[in-house]
Amino acid sequence: MSLLDHFSAELDELKQQGNFRQFTQNVQHGRFITIQNKTMLNLASNDYLGLAADINLRQEFLDSFPIERSYFSSSSSRLLTGNFEEYEQLENSLSQAFSGRAALLFNSGYHMNIGILPAVADSKTLILADKLVHASMIDGIRLSGAQYVRYRHNDLQHLEQLLQKYHEDDKIERIIVVTESIFSMDGDETDLAALVQLKKRFAKTMLYVDEAHSIGVRGQQGLGCAEQYNVIQEIDFLVGTLGKALAAVGGYIICDPIIKDYLINKMRPLIFSTAQPPIVIAWADFIFQKVLASQSQREHLKNISQYLQQAVVQKGYDSPSTSHIIPVIVGESQAAIDKAKQVQKSGFYAMPVRPPTVPKNSSRLRISLTSMVQQHELEELVSFL
Repeated sequence: MSLLDHFSAELDELKQQGNFRQFTQNVQHGRFITIQNKTMLNLASNDYLGLAADINLRQEFLDSFPIERSYFSSSSSRLLTGNFEEYEQLENSLSQAFSGRAALLFNSGYHMNIGILPAVADSKTLILADKLVHASMIDGIRLSGAQYVRYRHNDLQHLEQLLQKYHEDDKIERIIVVTESIFSMDGDETDLAALVQLKKRFAKTMLYVDEAHSIGVRGQQGLGCAEQYNVIQEIDFLVGTLGKALAAVGGYIICDPIIKDYLINKMRPLIFSTAQPPIVIAWADFIFQKVLASQSQREHLKNISQYLQQAVVQKGYDSPSTSHIIPVIVGESQAAIDKAKQVQKSGFYAMPVRPPTVPKNSSRLRISLTSMVQQHELEELVSFL
């Protein structure tokens, strides 16, 4: 028996289940995407404010950035020779925006989520995680070796019961509650204000909130749901990504300076990774300044999101979204694939999402809106649904 037979059989099973994945080559231009000579409205992008697609912004950045600073590799981890001034500039920009709290950068949101929790959690830590947190956070929880319990999705009453149960346990020194602000698959959100109030009742508790899908989109300056609900200072580990609305690549944490120093000394993916190219970090800082002033894009995105949320429900689909991520839940994997093919044939690029990314029987089209999309285009999409 060939050593590859096992893997081949597994792939065949995925194909039979409708869960086989493969890369698709594409060309993107503005709010459109071209795949195999077919141009469609792109409803699968995380470029929520349209900044990554803006060629004028790229030209402005390149015209203003000196060639002698244009390093395309850092060639080292930051703790060796890789701590270029661009990193400290972006961290200072983030710190200033987030009310003076410390900021620290990471190579990606995945590095961030698999690195922070193992660094700060130990055998005396209990992690209470929302049932639907992202796979990267689940991996980080598992790598931490800490005891963990999953609470029912967005069920703060269940979380409160767990806090009451474990808070008086003398073997537990700290409890870390892990959640997202806007969830990546359902597009619904955590009640951050209520979560902070709950935290204040239990002295051992710390909050870990991932703002990957709300940074840039929510709040007056686009600082996320934590800004929207005025709880920036109350979240111990406020993390997010640069790779979605912020049009770059990487992750960040907003935290107490003690936590920042601790991570620099303890977080393995930070210590043992070559840092991002300085030109990428300079671009991220350039874009972050644009994000702070992108109120009109945020308002337009809010309006079209509310329209599509209501329209999908009126069409009879189950969709829990309260954000710009709007799932059209159809059930079986093949049904989601078929529905995706139908809308793509009609000129709308929406992708099917299937297990294991989402639970069985909840396969869906995941519609991800950007501020480049116009409402009349969504009205046409709704007619095809």
